[in-house]
Amino acid sequence: MLNWPPELYGRSLLRIADLTDTEMLDLIDLAVALKARRRAGVRGDLLKRRQVALIFEKSSTRTRNSAAVAIRDEGGSTEYLTKNDIHLGVKESVKDTARVLGRIFDGILFRGFSQETVAALARYSGVPVWNGLTDLFHPTQILADLMTIQEAFGRLRGIKLAYVGDGRNNVANSLMLGCAKAGVHYVNCTPPELSPDPVLVKEAAEVAARNGVTLEIVSDPRRGVAGANVLYTDVWVSMGEEAKQEARLRLLRPYQVNTELVEATGNAGGELIFLHCLPALHDHDTAITAESGALEVTDEVFEAPFSKVFDEAENRMHTIKALYVSAMADLSAL
Repeated sequence: MLNWPPELYGRSLLRIADLTDTEMLDLIDLAVALKARRRAGVRGDLLKRRQVALIFEKSSTRTRNSAAVAIRDEGGSTEYLTKNDIHLGVKESVKDTARVLGRIFDGILFRGFSQETVAALARYSGVPVWNGLTDLFHPTQILADLMTIQEAFGRLRGIKLAYVGDGRNNVANSLMLGCAKAGVHYVNCTPPELSPDPVLVKEAAEVAARNGVTLEIVSDPRRGVAGANVLYTDVWVSMGEEAKQEARLRLLRPYQVNTELVEATGNAGGELIFLHCLPALHDHDTAITAESGALEVTDEVFEAPFSKVFDEAENRMHTIKALYVSAMADLSAL
C-alpha cells in the first residue's frame, strides 16, 4: 500500500522552500516505495491517462528521460517541447502559453533559464508545475540527492555533507536548503568570489538552526570537508556561463575532489560517499578537459566504490515519479 501526503495533490514545486520539512521527507519516502514497486516488476495505473508537458530550454539526459519514464511506468505519457516546438516567450507570452497548455495537459515540467518563467507557468496554467532546473534552483535534483544519502546511511539526520566548488549555482542553492530541512549538516566549500547569495544563506541558516544542524561557508576546502560523510561537487562552468570559463577554472582548481581531499574528510574507507549531479568532467575525453586540464573530480574518486553517482542519477526518476504521484495520482487505481 502506497501512502503520500494528500496535501500535495495539485501542488507545484518551484523550489525546495515550497515544501515543509515533513512534506519533503514524505516525498523521499514515497520515492523509496515507488522504487521498490518498480523493482518488484509493478507497472501500475496510478497516473493512467495523465499527460505532462516537458518544456526544455536546456538539453538534458537525466531530467528528460527520468520525467518521461516515470510517468509511463504508471500509465501516463509526456510530450517533449523545445523552444523550437512552441512560442514560449517569443511569439507568445509565457502567460498565454501557460493558459493554453494548462487546458491540454495535467502537469508541466520546465527545464530552462529563468525562475520567473517557471513561476509564471505555475501561476497561469492551473495545473501542477515542477522545476526541472532553472539558473537559480534545482529542487528535483536535491530530492534525488537526499534519497541517495538516506539509502547509503539509513538516515539523513546528523549526516554531514560538504559541497565543493561553485558555491552559488542552482544545485548549491537548493542543496543548502534541502540539507537544512532534512537535518543534514552542510558545508559550502567555495572561493569567496563564488559564495552563495546572503539572502539564501540566511533563509537556510534559520531552517538549519530550527532543526539543530550547522550551515557553514568555508573557503579552505581541506578544512571544510573535515568530518564529511558526503562529498558533493558539480561542474565548474554551468550551462550559459561558457564565457566565464577561464576565470572560473582559475578560481576552482584548488577545489578539485581528489584522493587528497577524500583523505582530508577523515572518513576515507568508512562512512563516506561521493555525489555529483552529472554530467561530470572526470577524465580527459572531452574538449574542455583536454584543453584546460579542468576536472572537478578525478577518475580515482568518480569510479571509486564509495561513488554513488549512478544511484543518484537513477533516483532522479523515482523522485520525479513521487512528485507526479503526489500531485496527480488516480486514487481509484489503488
